[in-house]
Amino acid sequence: MHGSDLLAAMIAASLPWSTSLPAIFVGLWLLVLVPTIDWRDYASCLKQPAFALPFALLGLALAGMLWSDAAWADRLHAIKPVAKLVIIPPLLYHFQRSERGTCIFAAFLVSCALLAVFSWIVLLHPAWKIAATASAGVPVKNYIDQSQEFTLCAFALVLPALTFWRERRLAAACACLALVLLFVTNMLFVASARTALLCMGVLLALFAWRHLGRRAAMLLLAGTVAASLLAWTTSSYLRQRITDIVVEYQHGHEDISHASTAQRLIYWRKAIAALAQAPLLGHGTGSVKRQFERAAEGHTGIEAEVVNNPHNQTLNIAMQWGLFGVVLLYAMWLVHLLLFTGDGLAAWIGLVVVVQNMTSSLLNSHLFDFHAGWIYVLGVGVAGGMTLRDERRRTAAPHR
Repeated sequence: MHGSDLLAAMIAASLPWSTSLPAIFVGLWLLVLVPTIDWRDYASCLKQPAFALPFALLGLALAGMLWSDAAWADRLHAIKPVAKLVIIPPLLYHFQRSERGTCIFAAFLVSCALLAVFSWIVLLHPAWKIAATASAGVPVKNYIDQSQEFTLCAFALVLPALTFWRERRLAAACACLALVLLFVTNMLFVASARTALLCMGVLLALFAWRHLGRRAAMLLLAGTVAASLLAWTTSSYLRQRITDIVVEYQHGHEDISHASTAQRLIYWRKAIAALAQAPLLGHGTGSVKRQFERAAEGHTGIEAEVVNNPHNQTLNIAMQWGLFGVVLLYAMWLVHLLLFTGDGLAAWIGLVVVVQNMTSSLLNSHLFDFHAGWIYVLGVGVAGGMTLRDERRRTAAPHR
């Protein structure tokens, strides 16, 4: 395996377990990759929107520092979440040429499967946790990151499971379904983010629309309803996670420690008010915290809370760079979606990555969060490069 492919696999394998290791491997990957780049070819690739738009977002973030009234430390800190997006173009470029993109996904899948098994173990033996996490059954990081990984892996596997089933390769199909069951049951009985549950519903509908006929889709719907009822009756954890939404909304103003739902609604209202004050170009890079400080003046309790994240990707960008930034964000999502209109496994994985990020970004700023953001960068970069490579081969193939 070429050194850049090996390092990309190490990024993918370390991502579920660490924050520092992926950053180190990304740096090493760039060092190994740069000497192999044909810069004239790479420059021609940058004319494509899928390559160019991440740089456009970073350019806007850098320009936004000029009209921001935030502290310089906040401005510089706000550049970091955007800067990782510019790793997408070199990933696209490299995996147009590499034949080992599937190995990157395999490394991530194996790593997540090990994490899922370990998650069940630490649920029964908490002392075995690697880090002092806040949730039972979460060995490292947090339940939100863990749920993002498991959702992605589960839905990445459903297409190969279906393909193996249609090809009568029953052992391979059962192996895929066993892994899907490992990830899904962990989220239903051990630890899950409610955002992940929303993503599961959206991705299930996407899978039925893209890969099933009407009869098979109806059978899938019936099976999903039956499985959901079974999970609801057998998992007290799942019932509590869902019913807590109402409790958090009704009592969030009195008890800020259980106010997740109420907090989001307040964040969104204040973010929209801030956008209304500077609709076109926003308040500048790193201005989110400053805007919440202004909105908290004269208030107490949950209304006085100051945060640097409105828990919505669109509003996060809108507060800093206005509607211009929002247009760039959705343009990038759209062109990345259009990379994955094919029927192969790479196209399906890329589609799942983008749709998951778009859906979860309704309730979080997941494109800018470290873990979910790097999943997007790596997933779009590798899968997108693979689909571009396949498209080039089809175009170059002689017509008969």
